[in-house]
Amino acid sequence: MSTIVIKVPTSTIQKMQQFYQRELLAKKVPYTVFVAKKGPTTITAYTSGKVMFQGATAEKEASLWGDTASAVPDKKKATVSTTALPAGFSEKSVVGSDEVGNGSYFGPLVVCAVYAKKEQLPQLKALGVKDSKMLTDPEIRKMAPKIKELVPYQLLTVTPRKYNEIQPKYNTVRMKVALHNQAIRLLLQKIAPETPDAILIDQFTSEKNYRTYLKSEQAAVTEKLYFATKGEQYHLAVAAASILCRTVFLDELEAASKEVGMRLPSGAHAAADQVAAKLLQQGGIALLSKYAKLHFANTEKAQKLAKL
Repeated sequence: MSTIVIKVPTSTIQKMQQFYQRELLAKKVPYTVFVAKKGPTTITAYTSGKVMFQGATAEKEASLWGDTASAVPDKKKATVSTTALPAGFSEKSVVGSDEVGNGSYFGPLVVCAVYAKKEQLPQLKALGVKDSKMLTDPEIRKMAPKIKELVPYQLLTVTPRKYNEIQPKYNTVRMKVALHNQAIRLLLQKIAPETPDAILIDQFTSEKNYRTYLKSEQAAVTEKLYFATKGEQYHLAVAAASILCRTVFLDELEAASKEVGMRLPSGAHAAADQVAAKLLQQGGIALLSKYAKLHFANTEKAQKLAKL
């Protein structure tokens, strides 16, 4: 498990508390402002201004709020390095990839790769394309069809049922490496013989780790790869991919909610435990496995609530 600690001002901690509102935990910890659980990572904000991130996505979560290069890492944690991007990168023709759903107990894991040529960047800007976290769900859903009409893309969706089949063999990072690689490879086939200037992956693990897992893939894309946390800030291709991912995730979660007759929440907070307990009472683990990622800690909590 990775651990990283950053120091932020009080105003940032207040923003964080609002941002993680749906993931907040009820437990009281001395000298803390809040404790939240987002997917596999626990976020603990202290009154001192320090914020600790613990879990598989600690680096990525921490990077949203501060300079992780100056953070205090766990001694056992491998440093996540961001590949330096060439000058003028944001104006180049780039394939960008991102994923959504990794931190949500319910709903699929969605990966998308988008090819944005330099000539198309002004049009993407005109559409309002930016980090999906800065857009409302209605804005995202309205924008997605326009993005699809403008640029080539490749979407991959792993349903919870399929996720649970793969997960014992593929840990979360290895699964995402395989999916990003496949989305990028299929997109490169679509745009051939044209080739991008670069491929930018929204970083979720170190480049070394990514390339290590990549060796297990039969058709690995290894050239022109760049990695950056908050990749949407460096190229609109990643921002567009994030929006398309989010749209699919929302649609799938909404469809699943209608199917079970109750709202399946996004995230991995206490509300998810309550809904999961109801599903367990209705149809046991077989029903829950159709809608939730079972390896999350929420499953054990739901089983206790359902008294199974």
